Amino acid sequence: MKSFNYDTATISLPLCWCSYSIGLALLEQLISGKKDAARNFACGHYSIGKEIVNLCLDRIRKLADNCTGSGLGSLLRVRLSVDYSKKSKLGFAVYPSPQVFTSVVEPYNSVLSARSLLEHTDVSVLLYNEAIYDICRCSLDVERPTYTNVNRLVSQVISFLTTSLKFNGALNVDVIEFQTNLVPYPKIHFMLSSYAPVISAEKAYHEQLSAVEITNSVFEPSYMMVKCNPRHGKYIACCLMYRGDFMPKDINVVIATIKTKRTIQFVDWCHTGFKCGNFI
Repeated sequence: MKSFNYDTATISLPLCWCSYSIGLALLEQLISGKKDAARNFACGHYSIGKEIVNLCLDRIRKLADNCTGSGLGSLLRVRLSVDYSKKSKLGFAVYPSPQVFTSVVEPYNSVLSARSLLEHTDVSVLLYNEAIYDICRCSLDVERPTYTNVNRLVSQVISFLTTSLKFNGALNVDVIEFQTNLVPYPKIHFMLSSYAPVISAEKAYHEQLSAVEITNSVFEPSYMMVKCNPRHGKYIACCLMYRGDFMPKDINVVIATIKTKRTIQFVDWCHTGFKCGNFI
């Protein structure tokens, strides 16, 4: 599995440079420009981003041969969808919180980048900063969450969804299967994401959770990475990915139990919309 890190300003990649220094990232996979787009979509997409987009595409092309600021990211998505039209494109969109944000242009950036997510990704996983802040406060007992706390949760979600690229499992789910099993129509490819268990370090040593308890937690609104209550609607499809010592038969029992709950309802034309993966 390859990673590629880019930004218009060098100051935004300090952790990536640390990863390079300890051998976790290659220098050619870290690209930064000389000017900061100041978190402005227009600057990243139409002016400053264009100065380094060709270099980014060249590095991505080299990575693809061997094995993506919202403005620059959207520009890259447009160009990549042309160069790699037959490849499935999985995107992770982090939306800003109206309660906690550091720039007045963040809401505009979210709206302006939505079109490229709609037209140039096959699957988009939604992550909402305010929901993640609430998870940190309520589940991790962090009174004032920092970007480190938020980013660690986001990285856990992304790591789980890409587990099939790194490990084998009894019930394997490939990234391409997200598109084939969860997307009923090309334009309807925005996914809710949830993660469980999320418990503080103090509780982790003495709490033992079963597969049933973990699965039930995933469907709770308090564990959703987006501020919404799915109980007010119906599911079209659901992908459950387990990590750890779980037997396939135990997972099948859990799914059968979930189907009997009135709080978890599927659309009338898809009663068995579960896809499961299990990795050790």
